[in-house]
Amino acid sequence: MARNLYAAAERPHALSGVPGIGLALLRVFASLVLMQHGAQKVFGLFGGFGGAAMRAPLLSQFALAGVLELIGGVLVALGLFTRPVALVLSAELAIAYFLQHAPRSFWPIQNGGESVALLSFIFLLFAAVGPGPYSVDAKRAGRRRR
Repeated sequence: MARNLYAAAERPHALSGVPGIGLALLRVFASLVLMQHGAQKVFGLFGGFGGAAMRAPLLSQFALAGVLELIGGVLVALGLFTRPVALVLSAELAIAYFLQHAPRSFWPIQNGGESVALLSFIFLLFAAVGPGPYSVDAKRAGRRRR
């Protein structure tokens, strides 16, 4: 079986859709994870903000972060305005890391900021490379070329 995979990889067209599918899966899954954090802050879901199904105080940094995570997560999951939205989300997550986690310890494994740091770099990746071929942005770009 491994031999067949290598043989297929040598043909340029055989695996051409695989990276695009992988990028789409990463984009959607990372966005869904981020949206859960936003729903936790804004709506008090998934245990709520600060426990006991609490919401983040209105007009606080946490509420703003929750709104960015919810709306930005939806846009990136769809692949709509991906590059600018992903850049904003990456910056928001980096700020969250340095304000909430880094004061406890610089290393994510020690300060509980693994998911924040990882998501920040994932969204930075999408800001750099775009959403991939399976996205609304790709569909819109294809329409403009015609």
